Amino acid sequence: MSSSDTAPRRLPAGRKAELAAYVTEAGEVTVAQLAERFDVSADTIRRDLDQLDADGALVRTHGGAVGLSTAPRPNTELDVRMRMQTQAKERIGARAAALVRDGQAIIVNAGTTTLALVRALGERRDLTVATNSLRGATELAPSAYRDLYVFGGSVRITDQATLGPVRLPAWTHQPEVDIRCDLALIGVGAVSADVGYSTSNLVEASMMGDMMDRADRVAVLADSSKFSRRLFAQIAELGRADYLVTDAPPPADLRAALDEAGVEVLLPEG
Repeated sequence: MSSSDTAPRRLPAGRKAELAAYVTEAGEVTVAQLAERFDVSADTIRRDLDQLDADGALVRTHGGAVGLSTAPRPNTELDVRMRMQTQAKERIGARAAALVRDGQAIIVNAGTTTLALVRALGERRDLTVATNSLRGATELAPSAYRDLYVFGGSVRITDQATLGPVRLPAWTHQPEVDIRCDLALIGVGAVSADVGYSTSNLVEASMMGDMMDRADRVAVLADSSKFSRRLFAQIAELGRADYLVTDAPPPADLRAALDEAGVEVLLPEG
């Protein structure tokens, strides 16, 4: 008789605790390894890993998981947020990318939804792109841009972003120059009928508002989980944007407020 036949059956909660401890000790494991070790199906392991990832006990990866001590800590917060509403963000990013024309100057803030937009710009050409996203600057296809600028300031490692003035050095006797763009693409944390667009960080809100002010047109990107919420710092009123790019129709009160403010709601095609 095998040891697995004589061992007491584990309760799910107990298995999850043991699983989290094992991943932490091993550093990096695959679903197949865990299924064999804990004598359960691969689907069960996947569900356990998804739950443990959501609980912050480990970091889910394609085909397995890594312990928190193994995962690169500066990226953990951003990568976790990137796994939330993934399909919605990809659809929003593709729809927002359709607003961008070859040869335009665009300004893009840091965030997981705007990162999906950046990845969707691969077919564009000769863009001038200004951003505070360190991650976005590395993931934008080199063939898409003529010039790429990253705003200076303090670095927020967990978001891989800079926070500071929306200006660029002139490399002359002038310390900095103002900029003007055709389109600002701004991901926000919340959209509400009374407050407008808001986020959780005061400095970030100021920077995002400044980005809007430096563009001829403004597109706000927000998935439907951001609707009818308000966060600590207001970015701008609803009417400051020309477009709201989202994944689902807003609720009636918010839609009425957007219509009154002259904001065009753009949904993914199909």
